[in-house]
Amino acid sequence: MCVTDTKKGAVYDDVRKCVDEVIDYVGEEIVFGMTLALGKPVRFINELYRRAKEDPEIKLKIVTSLALEKPRGHTDVEKRFLKPLADRVFEGFPEFDYMLDFRAGKLPPNVEFFENFSKAGGYLQDPVPQQNHIASNYTHAARDAVNFGLNVFGQLIGYREIEGKTLYSMACNPDICLEGIQSLKNLRAQGKKVAIIGEANRNMPFMYGDAVVEADMYDIVLQGPYYDYTLFAPPKDAVSLADHMMGINVSTLITDGGTIQVGIGALGDAIVSGLIMRNEHNGLYREIIAKAGLIQKNGELINKWGGTGTFEQGLYGASEMFVDAFMQMYKNRIIRRKVFESVPIMKLINAGKLSADNIPEDTLDNLIDMKAIHAELTQEDFDFLTEYGIFKSGLEFKEGFIIDSEDQYSADMNDEQNRARIRHLLGRELRGGTVLLGAFFIGPKSFYQALNDMSEEERQLFGMAGVEKVNQLYGGEELRALQRKDARFVNTGMVASLLGAVASDGLDDGRIISGIGGQYNFAAMAHALPDARLIMMIKSTKGAGKKLKSNIVFSYGHCSVTRHLRDIIVTEYGIADVRGRPDKEVIARLINIADSRFQQQLLDQAKKAGKIPLDYEIPVAYRNNTPEKIAALLKPYQAQGLFQPYPFGTDLTRQEIILGGSLKAFKALATGYPLKMIRGLLLELFRPTPPSAYDYLARMDLHQPASLKERFLRKTVVFALRNNQQLPKPSQTPSQDKTAQVSG
Repeated sequence: MCVTDTKKGAVYDDVRKCVDEVIDYVGEEIVFGMTLALGKPVRFINELYRRAKEDPEIKLKIVTSLALEKPRGHTDVEKRFLKPLADRVFEGFPEFDYMLDFRAGKLPPNVEFFENFSKAGGYLQDPVPQQNHIASNYTHAARDAVNFGLNVFGQLIGYREIEGKTLYSMACNPDICLEGIQSLKNLRAQGKKVAIIGEANRNMPFMYGDAVVEADMYDIVLQGPYYDYTLFAPPKDAVSLADHMMGINVSTLITDGGTIQVGIGALGDAIVSGLIMRNEHNGLYREIIAKAGLIQKNGELINKWGGTGTFEQGLYGASEMFVDAFMQMYKNRIIRRKVFESVPIMKLINAGKLSADNIPEDTLDNLIDMKAIHAELTQEDFDFLTEYGIFKSGLEFKEGFIIDSEDQYSADMNDEQNRARIRHLLGRELRGGTVLLGAFFIGPKSFYQALNDMSEEERQLFGMAGVEKVNQLYGGEELRALQRKDARFVNTGMVASLLGAVASDGLDDGRIISGIGGQYNFAAMAHALPDARLIMMIKSTKGAGKKLKSNIVFSYGHCSVTRHLRDIIVTEYGIADVRGRPDKEVIARLINIADSRFQQQLLDQAKKAGKIPLDYEIPVAYRNNTPEKIAALLKPYQAQGLFQPYPFGTDLTRQEIILGGSLKAFKALATGYPLKMIRGLLLELFRPTPPSAYDYLARMDLHQPASLKERFLRKTVVFALRNNQQLPKPSQTPSQDKTAQVSG
């Protein structure tokens, strides 16, 4: 059996044999593509890369995005903190050998890799991946990879026995795989030599929707215990108070009964945390948004496009990325609005004439009036009504009659009596609905476990599909518009200009931070759908001390979302609705949600450019946008369990949370206030080490320093903890410090 055989879907357990056949068939010029994130076939690419290392005649190009790497850190302190954490959290996950060699500067010259999306900042100082970046919208990634010369494709898949047959699921990544595989098969039909490989892993959650395929989707399926390795499961990021405030702001813009898209990371968790508070603790939620002045400042916008009440209808999730944030919304009964793959059914649901859990008696009448079914039912009509549960289970259709056990009903509903009798055959609830449509997923271990623990029926509520279906309207505009009613596409950016343009993926010198992903798609859909909005979240500042900068700027040398697609921009300080507004209003509204330390400078620049009236002044209500104001508002609620750094749990221990936060604060101090950091560290050198620091030092393997360098690192960690208020406050001078000592 080999990739040239007409019979596809051969199951191998020998990856070397698989790679042998691929090279023998395709040749030594290989452009290998694998999808973004979790769906990468680790065993296959590692063996393919090993061959290329051994044989310089093989020219291997790897085309992918978002490489999976264990965090390692740069400094000695970061490495000491991250290594035990990474070893524990990623235990059992085999790393990508080509990435290990790249980071070590050992990638051979006959191997190159190209990405269209990468971990934020992962290649900022590396010129080769900067030069090899492929700027593709997510919906164009498969097309561009094929045009780049793709001739071998590999994917990590799930599998299980269903009714005695082994079926496979693209699971975490039907995103570009459905389109990419079809494109390769089209090339094969034209006489091109291509190979398509599946690597099956039992740990992969088996997902439904368009993700389910048979073995012959692939030329070879690698399957067996060797491929059942632990899935890559990155721990959650901490959510700061500023993030939580941004999440509260966004939560007021989500409409009950609508559609939501959110991304991965702290801001996604912050939004969901805000939505859960809105739903579960509505009185407290309203109290907080009142204190924040959101209704006073944005009442008209919130009343028209959002809301502050509980979710009686629930939301539908339509997001390229199915992340743990959606799982949390599902668990809290926020994600529960079901949609169906039928235009007439969605029209009736949206009109309030039908619901997922109630089929009114006039449903058949309405469908006839819509010409969705015939008054004299056909077999096709009967199948449609049965598929969606409008007719109850167990019925048959034969020669113009509906058979219910021993009873027989004429299918001619032109006759009023027949129509009345047939109404007794209606089901109780609709079948085949989904609460979410996603293109790929990745998340912490608890997320995968939650998916695997679901019943088959429950997991079928989460449909997975190609990104060309999830991220755009083309090819099914009417249905997708009906399903995605009141959509809110929520995404993040780095910088917003005063004219409403947003930079999300690159710096003004051309260096790529991450990649555009699906952001353009969200903007396009938000403007194409009449009841949709694009919400771009921007942290108001970056850096600290003398290096503190505003992320609301007058202009910027890179653009991801143009000013012509400007819509709603949110910072921790508020909401700016800038869609369709004149430039002077856009500028004023964005200055209103900027950090107050930069507002006057921004206003002066706008006046100098003649873009805002010279007599304009910033309203008093917006002149106190400071971190201290946010802390004063939100910190008192932390005692009630709100606004926690990890609202949905974490794989980190409490000790690691404290250490990680302290080291992060120390790094910010060193960057923003270097003299303050140096002074504090010098003072720490002469202070005794408090006993309360010992366990943290042991975690960092600095409890018994063996060199002068380790003694200094030890003091650095102690100072980081003390600076972050995790240790007793020292006396005014080291000599007066009476704190008990730990030797060393």
